Amino acid sequence: MRDSSFRQRLAPWNSPNFSFSDHRLFKPFLKSPAAFSLIFLLAGAFLSTLILYSPWTAWNLSGNIIKGSANFHSYPDSSSEIPKRPHRQRQVDFPLDCTSFNNATTGACPATYPTIWTVEEDPNLPPSSTCPDYFRWIHEDLRPWAQTGITRASLEAAKQTANFRLVIVNGTAYVETYEKAFQTRDTFTLWGILQLLRRYPGKVPDLELMFDCVDWPVILTTNFSEPNGPSPPPLFRYCGNDATLDVVFPDWSFWGWSEINIKPWEVLLKDLKEGNKRTPWKNREAYAYWKGNPEVAETRKDLLKCNVSDQQDWNARVFAQDWMKESQQGYKESDLANQCLHRYKIYIEGSAWSVSEKYILACDSVALIVKPHYYDFFTRGLMPLHHYWPVKDDDKCKSIKFAVDWGNSHKQKAKAIGKAASSFIHEELKMDYVYDYMFHLLSEYSKLLTFKPTIPSNAIELCSEAMACPAEGLTKKFMMESLVKSPADSKPCAMPPPYDPASLHLVLRRKENSIKQVEEWENTFWDAQSRQP
Repeated sequence: MRDSSFRQRLAPWNSPNFSFSDHRLFKPFLKSPAAFSLIFLLAGAFLSTLILYSPWTAWNLSGNIIKGSANFHSYPDSSSEIPKRPHRQRQVDFPLDCTSFNNATTGACPATYPTIWTVEEDPNLPPSSTCPDYFRWIHEDLRPWAQTGITRASLEAAKQTANFRLVIVNGTAYVETYEKAFQTRDTFTLWGILQLLRRYPGKVPDLELMFDCVDWPVILTTNFSEPNGPSPPPLFRYCGNDATLDVVFPDWSFWGWSEINIKPWEVLLKDLKEGNKRTPWKNREAYAYWKGNPEVAETRKDLLKCNVSDQQDWNARVFAQDWMKESQQGYKESDLANQCLHRYKIYIEGSAWSVSEKYILACDSVALIVKPHYYDFFTRGLMPLHHYWPVKDDDKCKSIKFAVDWGNSHKQKAKAIGKAASSFIHEELKMDYVYDYMFHLLSEYSKLLTFKPTIPSNAIELCSEAMACPAEGLTKKFMMESLVKSPADSKPCAMPPPYDPASLHLVLRRKENSIKQVEEWENTFWDAQSRQP
């Protein structure tokens, strides 16, 4: 789904001769500075021993709960809740002023929207809520520049593969485009940033950044490992992995994906909530469901082998999605709100991470997540066996069959996993928090700039009118549906503190051990099956 020149654009970062380095970067301890390494090794050794020999609450193979005493710092249990944001009196709406924009001889952005944002705190209402725990990864993503800051030279180096440069000065956005992105990825990404500026006018600080709309992260950690080398280029994109340093940002589909008729997230989330009510979990099909485009990745083609056949039933019902045919038939068979009909839904990556993950997790179904190699901005907040069931990527069919058999034998526990994921998506990934994540990420990023942001001569001013007024079809429809009509009536949520090395290690180790536990259950089950006459 990418133009043929992408590999060439990728080449500068992947070259073995590329000499950018950064002595602060360590893996797998995820972008932590060397100053933490001694603490990490000492604390890690102690905590690893504690974890390996101290159990925590988990399920055994028969579905019974094992009680343990380990206290997992900073990770909410199933009973914890993100405080609801306080509701205040709605402010006056400021609709798009297309009349002024269209009448201006130069297409100038109208000056009708407020440029100053203040919130009158009601003493009878609770303060702004604390942000969801996954916001803590903002600190980790920006840690490579925590000591040195971001220089002009570092920023310009990120231009190698960027689709555009975004500049915000005095609350106004400017964009310098280098290469048109695939479909409307760049369009809706920029639209989302403009809505952030409308939500918190005058509060997003001045900044400059480079954004790459291609799926795959390209800033390799191994190219920044030499001591005393320059900092890596700060490059924003939609996903990352443990081998790269790209800064993850909410993807375009939160404001709509017009090419395949996926609605803006705020609208779709309500539809998914209603769709969940139509078929209770216990009445759903007792199989694992997946529907998507298998042509984008070999791992998806491999998944098709798990479909039911005359010889074998792996408890999977998988379907290839033909988007061309679907568009010709009016997207009648791809309504996401009508796909919450199975107890289990499979998530599998495409060429990289896939936007489908949030839709799958929102369905009350148990998400069977085939071992991912990428993450987006919120998925690092998910925990195996609490929010989803991990599936092997090298033995998918057996892994899926075991998961479905286990869930159908332990319905209440399986249902609880599906509900925990759905609650996470509906409560912790609502658009309020998507905007707040953007706000805090950009605010923290701007603090690291060692230079004054300037508007390039080739940049154009952006405003909501400039994008939505001339738009047509689904693009215009989705823009109007996702338009922020007035400034927020509450402050952004309060940022949680960064992880300390020990607590981050503990979270990562918990995830690793949960996945290993499932693998042990599977191996025990299939070994027993193989010994049967």
